[in-house]
Amino acid sequence: MKLTNEELEVLAILEENHQVSVETIAAMVNTTVENTKEIIEKLESEKIIVSYPALIDWSKVDGKENIVAMIEVKVTPKRGVGFDEVAERIYRFPEVTSLYLMSGAYDLSLTIEGKSMTEIATFVSEKLSTIENVISTTTHFMLKKYKHDGVVFGGGKDTDRRMVVSP
Repeated sequence: MKLTNEELEVLAILEENHQVSVETIAAMVNTTVENTKEIIEKLESEKIIVSYPALIDWSKVDGKENIVAMIEVKVTPKRGVGFDEVAERIYRFPEVTSLYLMSGAYDLSLTIEGKSMTEIATFVSEKLSTIENVISTTTHFMLKKYKHDGVVFGGGKDTDRRMVVSP
């Protein structure tokens, strides 16, 4: 779905702070309160605004789709600081949206967003893998989002598909 600049601005404001009043949003977008209410209702009915706090399904907005990659990183911890120093270097990159210390075969798990696979590949090869103490990486690309923060995406069926068992 192609959105107007006003609609994109409203989405960005709500994504940043879902508690902003409609009057404030209208002033920020330079439109009327009535028009702002109509825009929000439309975005909610089209399931672009999935829930509040505003969880935006950007895959439904033409030109706004991002590629999301989940990257596992194996590192050598530094004496005295462990994984913290390497983690801090990684989370400072603007592409990184989340970073976790994990148990298992890899030490760190991070999520990044980019406009293309090339952009993500460049991040991994030129920024991430060149960090001292990074031994190896494994990259996984998100193909489809089914559920995020407890919200089901894509109009999943709410019907109970379990077989009825009775005596």
